[in-house]
Amino acid sequence: MAKSRKKPEKKEIVPAEITLQPITDTIEKNYMPYVMSVIVSRAIPEIDGFKPSHRKLLYTMYKMGLLTGHRTKSANVVGQTMRLNPHGDMAIYETLVRLTRGNEALLHPLVDSKGSFGKVYSRDMAFAASRYTEVKLDPICNEIFRGIDKNAVDFVDNYDNTMKEPVLLPTAFPNILVSPNMGIAVGMASQICSFNLGEVCDGTIAVLKNPDTTTDELLELIKAPDFSVGGLLIYNRDRMREVYETGRGNITLRARYVYDKDAGCIDIVEIPYSTSIEVIIKKLTDMIKAGSLKEVTDVRDEIDLNGFKLTLDLRRGTDPDKLMTKLYKKTPLQDAFSCNFNVLIDGAPRGLGLRGILDEWIRFRMNCVKRELSFDLDKKCEKLHLLLGLGEILLDIDKAIRIVRETEKDEQVVPNLMEGFGIDEAQAEYIAEIKLRHLNREYILERIKEIEQLQKEIAELKSIIESERKLKNRIIKELEQIKAKYAVPRKTKLIFEDSVEEYDEKDFVENYNVKLLLTREGYFKKITLQSLRGSDEQALKPGDEIMQTEDSDNLSELLFVSDKQKIYKSKVSEFEPKKASQLGDYVPAKLGFDEGERVMAMRALTSYEKEHYFVYVFENGKGVRIPVSSYETKASRKKLVGAYSDASPLVGAFYEDAPFDLLLVNDAGKAIYISTKLIPEKATRTASGVTLFSLKKGQKVILATRTPETLYRNFEKCRKIKVPATGTSIEKAGEKS
Repeated sequence: MAKSRKKPEKKEIVPAEITLQPITDTIEKNYMPYVMSVIVSRAIPEIDGFKPSHRKLLYTMYKMGLLTGHRTKSANVVGQTMRLNPHGDMAIYETLVRLTRGNEALLHPLVDSKGSFGKVYSRDMAFAASRYTEVKLDPICNEIFRGIDKNAVDFVDNYDNTMKEPVLLPTAFPNILVSPNMGIAVGMASQICSFNLGEVCDGTIAVLKNPDTTTDELLELIKAPDFSVGGLLIYNRDRMREVYETGRGNITLRARYVYDKDAGCIDIVEIPYSTSIEVIIKKLTDMIKAGSLKEVTDVRDEIDLNGFKLTLDLRRGTDPDKLMTKLYKKTPLQDAFSCNFNVLIDGAPRGLGLRGILDEWIRFRMNCVKRELSFDLDKKCEKLHLLLGLGEILLDIDKAIRIVRETEKDEQVVPNLMEGFGIDEAQAEYIAEIKLRHLNREYILERIKEIEQLQKEIAELKSIIESERKLKNRIIKELEQIKAKYAVPRKTKLIFEDSVEEYDEKDFVENYNVKLLLTREGYFKKITLQSLRGSDEQALKPGDEIMQTEDSDNLSELLFVSDKQKIYKSKVSEFEPKKASQLGDYVPAKLGFDEGERVMAMRALTSYEKEHYFVYVFENGKGVRIPVSSYETKASRKKLVGAYSDASPLVGAFYEDAPFDLLLVNDAGKAIYISTKLIPEKATRTASGVTLFSLKKGQKVILATRTPETLYRNFEKCRKIKVPATGTSIEKAGEKS
């Protein structure tokens, strides 16, 4: 008989308790620790110029003995670094790659390398695997680690408490300004450009000698940033002063090129540090495909063992210098480096200018030197103390030998020597460890002679440690030696802003005379004179008519006045030539008008003359003249809002280069015929103007025209010599009187 299965007991389900927590508490307890970890322990460099990943890697290589001797496989370095940096091998290797001489990311590479390490100026040029490349520390790292074995900096336990690592590296020069650094934290970022080592040493020495050194004086010594890839820097002293004082601002960089006349090509040999060759090539090829770079027939990447080279083949007759002004304007061959000098100081992020960084580094370095000297002082004091004990036995060497010989137990030797000569334990231990052959009088006298020299050295060390001036002089001497040994000429050349040839679109646009036509429906045509000779009959939409015609050239600027208080700007050259049989371009669509917005007038300009005006007439009978110069803008703006008053709908807009007559007609069939000289000028674009046409209640102006002869036959009788004026009845052309 089958046993019946026991039914499981039903357990009561107790819902979990819901605890309400304000979002501010959640952020503070859960999010802020992560934020601070990223800022303090990962992304932002400290005053030694390194982020933790750099520091752990370099210190590992130092402990591996790679400051001297032969290179080792990069894989060995990566593996050893994992003892300090528990990240994946690829993350560590990528950090190593950027520090190498082969990558060319640093002005002064910290790692001597052999093998393929990619290039900083190429996004796609891959580096070889770590098992194929070899590295060692570059000689300049002697200055990075100076004093590290003499307690110059603090040490802490690594992540698993198995070894010690330095909190900072005791850099003997301001590496924070020499090695470029970029880090993105949470809510904060840092982007520090590199400066020339020799200039930085000079600037630091100046501040050490005179703490009141001004920013302008620093600008004479540290002229501007210097980048490993070279290029040209467009120098603006005011902008550079802002970067030096605040640590923020943009630096304009551009490529350097040479023109090969025989080959008919431009060789770009240096590019801005902030871009890559792939980005540049893509932009150039896109322009060629779009037809906006007709001067270039081919673009080639010719990077080889000789270095960077990007070649542009030119069409016959192309001016290379003018072409480069265009490319600087429209491609990353001219780019900006955005400075953001955020640095960790004593574990807290601070935004500093160049002078602030120098002050903090000097404070840091003085502390390192003081600790290093204190270490040497302690060692010399310890040695002096031992030698003074040795001097005591000089009085009776035989006594010392007798004490040692007659002492039965080994542990009693030191106490007996202490008692016999009145010396302390350390001195007695030192004497007890002296070899038998060194008990001769000559050896002991030679050691005692060192006492006087040691006392002089100790006194000198104490005087340096206690004197801020002497500490600074010592740092100055170190900087002078570093400059003499490692400084190299600037790679990034300076060109002054006022000497830079600016891009002028007119240099690249063919100029010729054209006829411009605008219809009431908003269709625009640019017709060449040659095409115009072929046919005078213009194609128009049913019910449309030509509202305005104008003679111009292809280089003129076009202004379109809309009925929504806006002026849209364009270039005649931006419109393709049309034939008389074509409708033309629909202006509202081409220039991005708002829905329902209409074109009221157009004007082609070669310059914004002071004595020329836009004349506006409104439904309420008012009118105004606005100087055309008020619409001139330095920036290439496509739309100007608030072009005229919005107090009343616009009836007509006209360009005045000389006074002309204007007919205004209201909805009651009356008109006034006035000269534009009667309309006052207003400096403010949104001025409502003055009353021209005296209207009865409910009346409005419906037409303003400067060609009344095509519409009315007796308009001359409506002539008025002053405003405001009342209207006179007028008859349309074709009406019987």
